[in-house]
Formats: sequence, C-alpha cells, structure tokens
Amino acid sequence: MDSVVRTTMPMRRPHHRDDKEFMTTLAKGLAVLGAFGRERPTMTLSEAAQIADLSRAAARRVLRTLSALGYVEQNGRVFALSARIFELGSAYLATQSWVERAVPLLRELSERLGESCSGAILQGNDIVYVARIPARRIMSAVLAVGNRLPAFHTALGRAQLGFLDQAEIWRRLMSLQIEAYTPYTITDVQALFDRVQADYEQGFSIVDEELERGLRALAVPILDGAGQVFAAINLSTHSTRTTRNEMREKFLPELKQIARRLAQSATGA
Repeated sequence: MDSVVRTTMPMRRPHHRDDKEFMTTLAKGLAVLGAFGRERPTMTLSEAAQIADLSRAAARRVLRTLSALGYVEQNGRVFALSARIFELGSAYLATQSWVERAVPLLRELSERLGESCSGAILQGNDIVYVARIPARRIMSAVLAVGNRLPAFHTALGRAQLGFLDQAEIWRRLMSLQIEAYTPYTITDVQALFDRVQADYEQGFSIVDEELERGLRALAVPILDGAGQVFAAINLSTHSTRTTRNEMREKFLPELKQIARRLAQSATGA
C-alpha cells in the first residue's frame, strides 16, 4: 500500500510556449523540488536531471540556487530537502482559514466516534491531505498532511470530481493508467465516470475497500458561496466495524454539519 501514497508533485510539462510571461527557470526549480519525496529522499545531480527532465547543466544551476537559498542541502554528491521547505507548506496552510477551523471540529468528531477524519483538496488526478486526525491505524501506509492519493479511487476525491465539467472528468480519466489496488477497485473508465456522477448527485461518496482491503471511507464536499467545491472532509473506518448503511445513518449527518460550518467560515457568513 505504501506505493499508493504520493508525496511528490507529478511531473508535468504543460504547454506555455505562447505565454511570454512564463518563467521557465522558475518552472525548472519547482520541477526539481517536486522530484524529492518518500521514494526519493535524496538525489544525485544526474538523478535530479533525469527525473525532472532537465539537462545536467540546468539541474546543476537549479540545485546550486536551491542550496544557496536554504531549501536543499548537499552532502557530497547527494542532495536532499532541508527543513526550510516546511515554510512553503506552512505558508499555504496559513492562508486557508477553513483548515484551521476544520482541525478541532474533525478532532472532536474523531475522538467521539473513535474513527479517523481528514480534509483534502483536489489537485489534478490526486487529492492532497491538508488535515489529518488519525484515530486507529487502518491503512498500511501512514498518511499525513501533504500526502497524495489517487482521486478517482478515494471518497475525498470523488466527492469533488463531480463538480467538474463532464468533458474534464473524461479528459482526466483518459489520462490515467488505472490499476487495481484491491479486487474491489473500479477499473472500467465508464463505471468510474458513472460513480463520480452518482456521488455528485447524492452529495456524498463512499469508497468501500477499493484502495485498500478493509478500508471504508465516507466523504462530503465543502462548497463556497457560489456552490463550487473547494475541499472535502471524510471519515474512514474498518469494514469490519461499520457497514455502509451505518455510515450513511450515523456518520453522514455529522460530516454534513461540519461541512456546512466550514462553508460558512470560508465565505465569511
């Protein structure tokens, strides 16, 4: 299961050739930063160049600059992120007032029900955790703020994907290399599209042992004043403890109430 958790930014090469204000040098620096992660805590110059799709000369300039700024540390031929990188993630969370309000609400719910609760945003084909209150160890991988999971196979992702245009959902589906994480993983693209649409219509998503055996999760979207989703919150449990019907009857009203309170705080109501 550890291979499912993603801690780095996916390597993308968007087309910006016609944008005269696009800073290629900055993009190269971010590509190198995004190459570090759980699977690659350290890299040599050659590895950074290969993974970030840069020339050795460009990778060298980027790493020297990041090192001078304090975001990367060098030990011989090996480079690693420094603790200063936390400043970037902390700066983002500091601008998200709803996260600060969500944590105590989710913690109270987690402690009262004895289950894990989380908050996440949608980024491309992944969800990124921005709040995490673990109660019991359910997944084989340890999830934390900043970790990524595949959006189409998580309740937190499906609760948000349905707000996209249908054409965009299809575009993202067709860009995926879908794999079966468990025997219950939905791998048919039409079935995935239909599930996302059904979850959107009912206002919540339940993913049952599709990402990992035994993991059952329920998520609801958080909407802004215009009715658009900007995040989702969930509650996860082990399938032996709670049935799907119990999740709908017991947990869904609790999550919806928290989502409404967070929506109000986000819109200043």
